[in-house]
Amino acid sequence: MSRKPIIAGNWKMNLCQSEAKSLFEGICSFVSNYKATELPCVVIAPVFTSLCCVHPVSCDCGCEGYKLSVSGQNCHWESSGAYTGEISCEMLKDAGCSYCIIGHSERRQYFSETDEMINKKAKACLSCGLTPIICCGESLEQRESGVTDEWISSQIRAALSGISSEDVSRCVIAYEPIWAIGTGKSCDAEEANRVCAMIRKVVSECSGQSAADSIRILYGGSVKPSTIEEQMSKSDIDGALIGGASLKADSFNEIIEKTMKTCSCCV
Repeated sequence: MSRKPIIAGNWKMNLCQSEAKSLFEGICSFVSNYKATELPCVVIAPVFTSLCCVHPVSCDCGCEGYKLSVSGQNCHWESSGAYTGEISCEMLKDAGCSYCIIGHSERRQYFSETDEMINKKAKACLSCGLTPIICCGESLEQRESGVTDEWISSQIRAALSGISSEDVSRCVIAYEPIWAIGTGKSCDAEEANRVCAMIRKVVSECSGQSAADSIRILYGGSVKPSTIEEQMSKSDIDGALIGGASLKADSFNEIIEKTMKTCSCCV
């Protein structure tokens, strides 16, 4: 695999500023022991109020900024305006973000986000220079009904609609089976890889083979240090979007370390 893997920690609605800074420094302390070429792309996504606490320039442990990237957990597609409680891509960029998670199943479920909204967010991220991490995934009911591939394919096609092939190659897709998020259940690595390969095929149909070969597809859903090596050994899994295991420096750092051992792109 020639694609540089991404290990991204989604902190969700957890950690106040002092806790976020402590976790950030624990991760920085670990990655400072390695050259940037040895590491996967390491991304952390804190709550908005902690973005100021996790900017690499604020770290005192010798971790150069390019070894760690920051992501927003959500964005609005408009650059400004009367959208109380929202945050724009420009604001995320200004706060030091280079990525933004969009379309997470929790946003879709609890805040009624639609495929159309996610497509608008993807376009806004790209126009602002942010890399969108576009989430997709099926519920347990959909999996048991045998519509996993159809459902995820429709999510991907909608998310990438109207986006140029060049911009699609800059995107990241995260496959997160909803039934495995925060449940302790992890999708079998072979099946996760099969779905990721299917996603890549859909990208090739929408945007061409070059974009499909370049785009990085992550797996998410109860990723742990004990599962990452098998997941990262698969052909179409290019990293992980991690929830609970990203809230402790020891477990997140262990996932980074095992990814380095497994992936030939970390040299």
